[in-house]
Amino acid sequence: MEMNTLVEWDKKGLMHFSATAESGHTVEMDAVKAASGDEQGFSPKMLLLVALGGCTAMDVLPILRKMHQEVTDYRLEIKGIVHEEHPRKFDKIVVEHVLTGHNLKQEMVDKAIALSHHKYCAVSACLQGSVEIEMTSRLVEAVPELAPV
Repeated sequence: MEMNTLVEWDKKGLMHFSATAESGHTVEMDAVKAASGDEQGFSPKMLLLVALGGCTAMDVLPILRKMHQEVTDYRLEIKGIVHEEHPRKFDKIVVEHVLTGHNLKQEMVDKAIALSHHKYCAVSACLQGSVEIEMTSRLVEAVPELAPV
């Protein structure tokens, strides 16, 4: 299997690029002002955090559904700790899975996250050995919906 994308300078700014996937979807990228950019899109490094979050979330949610966990809301809060010297790579990435639902079981959430991180998430696998990744979770009990009056 092969995947392809095209990254082009689109001249909207000094450092503004567009990436186009085979599917036709696009992502805008730009540098921060300190690096001659206009901050009109994601930085490539930020996209790495987005890719990791999206990859693991797209594993965890269906695994929890198979475990009959009733998730009503789900978000990931991701923090990248950047090395101070060049190449200023991520030294550590912390991904907090924040799940809201009814009677969610911590052990099942932990298992789903571990399965994603260690077996299914290709982005985690690509980063393995080059950056420390910490996966955590926070469960929030959903507020019961009121019956219509």
